[in-house]
Amino acid sequence: MKVHEYQARELLVDAGVPVPPSHVVETAAAAVDAFETIKGQVVVKAQVFAGGRGKAGFVKLCNTVDEVREAAKFMLSNRMVSVQTGAEGIEVKKLLIAAAVDIESEYYIAVVMDRARRCPVVMVSREGGVEIEVVAKENPGAIHKRWLHPHLGLQGFQTTQLVAALGFTDKAQAKAAGRVIRGLVSVFYKYDCALAEINPLVRTKAGEVLAIDAKMNFDDNAVFRHKKLQEMFDPSEENEMELRANDHNLSYIPLDGNIGCLVNGAGLAMATMDIIKLHGGDPANFLDVGGSVTSEAAIEAFRIILSDKNVKGILVNIFGGIAKCDTIAEALIAAANEIGFDIPVVVRLEGTNVERARKLLAEANIAALIPAEDLTDAANKVCAKVA
Repeated sequence: MKVHEYQARELLVDAGVPVPPSHVVETAAAAVDAFETIKGQVVVKAQVFAGGRGKAGFVKLCNTVDEVREAAKFMLSNRMVSVQTGAEGIEVKKLLIAAAVDIESEYYIAVVMDRARRCPVVMVSREGGVEIEVVAKENPGAIHKRWLHPHLGLQGFQTTQLVAALGFTDKAQAKAAGRVIRGLVSVFYKYDCALAEINPLVRTKAGEVLAIDAKMNFDDNAVFRHKKLQEMFDPSEENEMELRANDHNLSYIPLDGNIGCLVNGAGLAMATMDIIKLHGGDPANFLDVGGSVTSEAAIEAFRIILSDKNVKGILVNIFGGIAKCDTIAEALIAAANEIGFDIPVVVRLEGTNVERARKLLAEANIAALIPAEDLTDAANKVCAKVA
């Protein structure tokens, strides 16, 4: 789960991390009101789940009412197109109006999970304000890391080392930077984060240490434990088909190909996509119906796949265990009758009740349903049908 920048700022404030004053607005008129409340230079920032906002023109420094009004009107009436959105761009529905600060130095701080070491790691760099991937590629020595004990968390000596790595020598500023690091780590642990990032943390010319941008991602499997995160969830920023799939306990990820996949089991789904590629095709999605799928959920899975206009064929690959083959066969027949298949659906079934499933499909005599002997045969057939 992701949250917007203004929501990440709220979590930081709760953890004692200083941020500039700001307001969230949805109209140009409200943006003007926020500017007049803050008094002084402000930054108008689009609130979307994508990076590259500045380069796309969706972060504006404004000094007057007219500049704020024009910036807000532009952002709220145009789709933001950046390297992370694709050519179609994304709609901007909310803006953050934040007090601008006079920056002297920028820094990077983040806490992420290190999968190799199986523990969180704090990363800091004096090269803030740019993408950390760029720093890692061009100057990896500029990134300093300290790994955290899963239960003990951040230790005092580690905080001291990280502050020193950032180059803070003034005692008051070093103390402030330490509070920021501890606050960010506390948010990471408290809310089961996958990522908690401040980029940049800044030192102002007046000597203040402030977080002026933040990004946070959370473990989807832990969100149920956090009412505050549930309230922050913004479905308008999520893929509609992924939300529909989640409502039916399906795992769905859209891809760029033209062969839809309906599979039970994540490993089998990955293998199915691989074999489609091996035979010259391109998968249009990852869709795992799980081990205990119902007929209703399977029918919804077909609706989701067919909602993708790029899909020219479907490969159904089921290894029956808990999810029995005849259940899938019944769902296939029901989907064909309810939805109607105007594209080929190649079906490979093995496992529990497979013979009954094959009999059901044969008796249904639906032309669009094409049986396959094995996975290789299925991949060959569906790739040939969409070629």
